[in-house]
Amino acid sequence: MPQDNSVGAAFWLAGRQAAGEGSFEVTSPWDGRPVGRVSVPTDAQVEEAVAAAYAVRDEFAATPAHVRAAALDHVAERLAERTEEIALLISAENGKPVKWARGEVGRAVSVFRFASEEARRFNGGEAQRLDTDAGGQGRLALTRRFPKGVVLGIAPFNFPLNLCAHKVAPAVAAGVPIILKPAPATPLSALVLGELLAETDLPAGSWSVLPVANERMPALVQDERLPVISFTGSEKVGYAIMDSVPRKHCTLELGGNGAAVVLGDYASDADLDWAATRIATFSNYQGGQSCISVQRVIADTAVYDRLLPRIVAAVEAQVTGDPSDAATDVGPLVSEDAARRVESWVDEAVVAGATLLTGGKRDGASYAPTVLTGVPADTTLAREEVFGPVLTVTRVDGEAEAFAAVNDSKYGLQAGVFTHDVQAAFRAHRALEVGGVVVGDVPSYRADQMPYGGAKQSGVGREGVRYAMDDYTYERVLVLTGLAL
Repeated sequence: MPQDNSVGAAFWLAGRQAAGEGSFEVTSPWDGRPVGRVSVPTDAQVEEAVAAAYAVRDEFAATPAHVRAAALDHVAERLAERTEEIALLISAENGKPVKWARGEVGRAVSVFRFASEEARRFNGGEAQRLDTDAGGQGRLALTRRFPKGVVLGIAPFNFPLNLCAHKVAPAVAAGVPIILKPAPATPLSALVLGELLAETDLPAGSWSVLPVANERMPALVQDERLPVISFTGSEKVGYAIMDSVPRKHCTLELGGNGAAVVLGDYASDADLDWAATRIATFSNYQGGQSCISVQRVIADTAVYDRLLPRIVAAVEAQVTGDPSDAATDVGPLVSEDAARRVESWVDEAVVAGATLLTGGKRDGASYAPTVLTGVPADTTLAREEVFGPVLTVTRVDGEAEAFAAVNDSKYGLQAGVFTHDVQAAFRAHRALEVGGVVVGDVPSYRADQMPYGGAKQSGVGREGVRYAMDDYTYERVLVLTGLAL
């Protein structure tokens, strides 16, 4: 079969390059220029990838830990070597400012490094004596973890490399075959990841990267040979997947409308400058297209009047423009349609009575960093995930009201709490209905080795290398009898 070896042209089928019968063009959200052309797998090629993954599952599970760890180390090293090249590719296909794209590559390096470490210590077995009762005398239980089966990993556009890494690296570490489906808007980073995996000694069939269209996914989701689904994306799609396959194991990392709480004790000029800078930065990084970007600021009345102008000034200081420019803080959204949706939500809020303090303007796929106050509680902007560079600021009276405002949301991914009071920090940890509470900073902090996921409609299960490995596997007990313990 003839192959086009231009950037991203070939996909990865059971560990080898392949080309389908059609292709699609990937364009830059910033200026519409072509970034790459991607070959699309045929139905027969998708079937071949699934069949190969299913066939190799026992062999892969039995692969020695040092082989899997070496492969993961290799990918980490090669990502680090190619940081600038891959960062520019992420920026081109996603519109992410290159300085944030470099950070994304660095995080992916860490994910594969963490996975290599976990591969070496995972599944060592836990022994448990059973002679605590008379009937268990002479018996010992040994518990190990084994793969649930092939994983279907579905990744989003906003972190086109690192969120693919969060699907693939734990699977390789645990010896679980994976079919990776990158987002149609941003497949090129995933295909580069395939290049690096192809340089390793992992068994053929243990991984594939298939850039298939979203409308072709129901058949893959329903395939009984793929009993584990790891999905990162929208709430609507995630729960539709889970509802369609009730007997499968689904890990869903969905949306949020992240809140940053500023309590009354966080009151010095230095405190408020720090809070304002962090809030402005992380309401706009990635163009606000992060499920833990700051969407809501909830400020105690004791600091509100001094904090608000600082936030507006810090937001207006964000540098917008060409994402390939190292000075740019905020680039375009992933598409003009996405920017139009954000524009419509802000316009709706303003018509309903919200006050627009800065921003509120769209230029193609770009939307200006925006701050609003007085957003009515029943508006779309107040209730849903905006996934754009938009920030709302609300005044509250005291800690209890602040925490109640955080919880007044169907989402519960992460929250930030600016306070110096360690007791308030522990009260926040107890009270806030979220998957993570970050004290002294915004909700946008994520360490790639920690358990990451949400409560309520923000998802099911946890990412983070070790926690994903647990999700991909199950415990199996071996009872040994007749032992002299």
